[in-house]
Amino acid sequence: MKKSIMVLSTALMLGGVASAQKIAFEEYNLDNGMHVILHNDSSAPVVITSVMYHVGAKDENPERTGFAHFFEHLLFEGTENIKRGEWFKIVSSNGGINNANTSDDRTYYYEVFPSNNLELGLWMESERMMHPVINQIGVDTQNSVIKEEKRTVFDNKPYGNFIAVVKENMFKNHPYRWTTIGSMNHLDAATLEEFKAFNKKFYTPNNAVLVVAGDFEKKQAKEWIRNYFGTIPRGQDLKKQIFIEEPITQTIKATYEDPNIQIPMLVTSFRTPSMKTRDARVLEMISSLLSNGKSSILYKKIVDDKKMALQIGAFTYSQEDYGMYIIYGLPLGENTTASILKEIDEEIVTLQTELISDKDYEKLQNIIDNQFVNHNANVEEIAENLAKYYLLYGDINLINTEVELFHSITREEIRDVAKKYLNPNQRLILDYIPVKEKVQN
Repeated sequence: MKKSIMVLSTALMLGGVASAQKIAFEEYNLDNGMHVILHNDSSAPVVITSVMYHVGAKDENPERTGFAHFFEHLLFEGTENIKRGEWFKIVSSNGGINNANTSDDRTYYYEVFPSNNLELGLWMESERMMHPVINQIGVDTQNSVIKEEKRTVFDNKPYGNFIAVVKENMFKNHPYRWTTIGSMNHLDAATLEEFKAFNKKFYTPNNAVLVVAGDFEKKQAKEWIRNYFGTIPRGQDLKKQIFIEEPITQTIKATYEDPNIQIPMLVTSFRTPSMKTRDARVLEMISSLLSNGKSSILYKKIVDDKKMALQIGAFTYSQEDYGMYIIYGLPLGENTTASILKEIDEEIVTLQTELISDKDYEKLQNIIDNQFVNHNANVEEIAENLAKYYLLYGDINLINTEVELFHSITREEIRDVAKKYLNPNQRLILDYIPVKEKVQN
């Protein structure tokens, strides 16, 4: 969701550029269960206040999908002390920007202010948590906004629904089977009382982590945090429901007709383990090897050398409980999705049976280092990573040590993990095609 109001200067936004140096932080708990993480970076006069809630699309009632994403929008409507429509005016008039985003696993809100406005950012986030105004006019307004978002981003966009179709075929029991934007029919049917109950259940201090990052005085920050968040009542203790998916043992075949495209797209997807596992990290390395840039194996072979495809790609769709490894391609000329899949399978078999070269392994190490620096390139990204590693991984220090985990992965592990997860009987093959012409009688 793009809710930025005004852009700070480039110097401010790029402040706190991270090198490979260790990212220092302090963490502690408030009495109400809220976790707090502080990261000082005085290289630029900006400060981030952010709150990540452990609620996403997977926490929804199957008959009321889209609630978490709905709240990403709804909790900007106003509070008891911030009038409706005033949120963004307050942010922009004080030289800041703000935004929010939702995934299957969590929801994240943040403000970027000049460092002299830390107290304002803390007050606003405490207002969002303690005093949100959830009324029918706000629900109706955001319902219209989300319907337009769905039309623009999914329904009327070429290939806009391919992730949704993949998910519904890859998961039969887990809530990952639906998209974060959810069902418009479910949102239409929801009552105001249902929205209020969802807020009361999930948007609580003990289901959240607060991160303050940037240029601030720590003693003063702690005092403000205690004053603004310490008095918010603890919510109910939540126990995450565990959903188990049976292993995929036979190829799943599906077809989807997209009225917005003219070129069919091959999509093949494999279910993978939690992003917290070592195997998930190995799969990320395999993804980089196959499709990271124009020198990658699949791009060089299928797009450059054989000129069989307009585009080829592979990526890990990492999530807290399960993930997906997705490969896609757009055939060129007389080539077909089947012929592209054949070329892809040949390269996967090579990964499963042979060790990658020393040169390719060295290239992966360089990619790892580059990504590590880029992922912590500014204080805004550091704030989100600190929240993510605490809330979803249970280990904040991964912000410093995860790069070492990647470097410890061996060529043998790459081969073995490819052999373990990337087999034809463990995947979905989706023919994502243009709408077929109806035969006239």
